[in-house]
Amino acid sequence: MIKKICCLLSFFLAFTLNSFAQQFKVAYSPASLNQSFTGKVFLYLSKNNPQPLTASIGIEPLNCFAVEVKGIKPGESIVIDDLATSYPVLPSEMERGVYYIQAVWDLNLGGRAIAASPGNIFSTPQKIVIGKDLKQSFTLLADQVVPELVFQETEFIKEFKAPTRLLSNFYQKKFTLDAAVQLPAEYYKNPSAKFPVLFIVTGFGGDHHYMSVTGKMPAVIGTTPVIRVFLDGNCALGHTAYANSDNNGPWGDALTQEFIPLLEKQYRCNGARLLTGHSSGGWSVLWLQTHYPKLFLATASSSPDYVDFRKFLNVNLYKDSSLFYDAKGRLNPGGTVAGRFPFSYLKEMYQVEHVISRGEQQRSFEAVFSKKGKDGIPESICDPKTGSINQHTVENWKKYDISLYLRNNWKDLKKDLDGKIRISIGDEDNFMLNYPVRLMNEEMKAVQAAMLFKYYPGDHFTVKTAGYMADLSGFLEEKYKQWLLQTGQQAK
Repeated sequence: MIKKICCLLSFFLAFTLNSFAQQFKVAYSPASLNQSFTGKVFLYLSKNNPQPLTASIGIEPLNCFAVEVKGIKPGESIVIDDLATSYPVLPSEMERGVYYIQAVWDLNLGGRAIAASPGNIFSTPQKIVIGKDLKQSFTLLADQVVPELVFQETEFIKEFKAPTRLLSNFYQKKFTLDAAVQLPAEYYKNPSAKFPVLFIVTGFGGDHHYMSVTGKMPAVIGTTPVIRVFLDGNCALGHTAYANSDNNGPWGDALTQEFIPLLEKQYRCNGARLLTGHSSGGWSVLWLQTHYPKLFLATASSSPDYVDFRKFLNVNLYKDSSLFYDAKGRLNPGGTVAGRFPFSYLKEMYQVEHVISRGEQQRSFEAVFSKKGKDGIPESICDPKTGSINQHTVENWKKYDISLYLRNNWKDLKKDLDGKIRISIGDEDNFMLNYPVRLMNEEMKAVQAAMLFKYYPGDHFTVKTAGYMADLSGFLEEKYKQWLLQTGQQAK
């Protein structure tokens, strides 16, 4: 009886508090979607950014809320209040004042960022004033649709979409691997010539479409003409890193077994395959080179994501108990200025992504490295409230620790990998990626691996000077020239 009374009181209290909570009423227009909606609805509020949907998740100050709804019809309002999943506080606990506000109805059609996924419905920015009256409510109508990205082809820039059976089976729908192909000027001048291919993997958030606008850089490494292929690693859960994973599917196998054969059938390639990429792209090309070592000739990785999980920022995932706090109880940084002065913290990043629940950086890591949970979503590396590390999940992450993989398997990999890898990075990387690179450097020395590590002045964004890029290209060009000699081919 007492238990029943307590339950009734709890329900009554929750109902009463919710009745006086700050409310946002959100609907979508029939012109934007003329059918019922089932899924997640998100609300973004910012005091600083006039277009909250463009805010950098986990870096810019942002209030955000999410609710799951089912069978909502066009024009029908849903309520976002204190029952919503919230960051950093409940709607009723928000600081009073002026905010910019936008809502998104997420159809989850395959785009990466919820706020910019083609097909998603969103509202135009509004400026509101949240006052002391908790009964105050705000109404938003989502009547805009994120447009499809259009690739503008030119004589030398082509879009390449390769159908993939492996990923189509995984996603249970027709699927393609997409890229931009840049042909060298010599491609048309000498119609019998064949060229090496330089595969470029973009960093987090980048995709192949930008080449249709900025594809004016010469298609060369050093002075050698190449076919440049800009791979688009985006998916609904973030950046695939071209690794086979439980949550994203067999992207590595699809690239190597399906995409590359189709590419080489369509374009005049001579069999030399080179890799380069920066940041998440830098990690991706290391993964591809180390797991398909016979397929690729050489890799120049620039500022790769965490290559040794004993240095995931300041955290040793194998020994530490918390992702949010160090041994002295201080917050662990998520991003820094010059590798020293934090501008964001892992706690903020994971907690905001607990609301913005797919497609952002930390969730992207989990999509690649974690098993798929019983609820169908990637297992979390930590408790989003406390930061306590889930060691069961870490066990699966071990498979994606490149440094660990190499030192455990170098004896078998040496023949196909020795001398093929160059890693370069700034000594003041904003995300402290230089520390796991240095740790991996020492491990590779210990197993006597012929692997080149280079360190430069600069951070994650300033390191790519003309000299830095020339050194990177020089390594790839030299490896290509060695390949020509070994295979008895002549440079075209």
